[in-house]
Amino acid sequence: MSTFALIPGAGGDAWYWHRVVPLLEAAGHRAITVDLPAADDDARLEDYADRVVEAIGKRKVVVVAQSLGGFTAPLVCARVGVEALVFVNAMIPVPGEKAGDWWGNTGSEKARVAAAKRGGYPAKYEELAYFFHDVPKKVTKEAHAHGHEQSGGMMSEPCRFKSWPRVPIRVIVGRDDRFFPLDFQRRVARERLGVKIVEIRGGHLVALSNPKGLVKALLEVS
Repeated sequence: MSTFALIPGAGGDAWYWHRVVPLLEAAGHRAITVDLPAADDDARLEDYADRVVEAIGKRKVVVVAQSLGGFTAPLVCARVGVEALVFVNAMIPVPGEKAGDWWGNTGSEKARVAAAKRGGYPAKYEELAYFFHDVPKKVTKEAHAHGHEQSGGMMSEPCRFKSWPRVPIRVIVGRDDRFFPLDFQRRVARERLGVKIVEIRGGHLVALSNPKGLVKALLEVS
């Protein structure tokens, strides 16, 4: 049995994982979710990590980070016992990088626009087109009720970690992700971690659109 510590992305709402948690538990595992201080302009990255570390306690965990949660993950890994680290359509930082700089450093915007032109969907960002294009309508409606604004305060703070933990590291990518396209994520995983990605069906919010596929991929790590 493993314990999965599930870190949400922008908006910091633990609800994001609500379709994943019961599937992990049905498979005999534990899941820890946490709300992050995303609406607090004064919250620092360490405050985000504090929330997760407090929820984990003394457990040894598989750390799972979605999207912006990738910047919280290395800080958590430095403070708790870790079995494995999993990125899910995530921003993968390098030591000392700011989340606000990540976009330009990785070329994410150029990759997003290029993928939109190839795929025939709007190059101009639209929430429904980029985040909810493959999420069931009922879940999309619920998501809007749970939505939180993401403060930009933590975006200007360096992600202060020295190195990645010496544990298995995996990068799970929704092959239909329009926000961080497949080829882009493949390149970033190779350049920054030296690992290959694991592809599954689904877009950027894959925990909402394909929870079964995501859990299957997570269980192959544990």
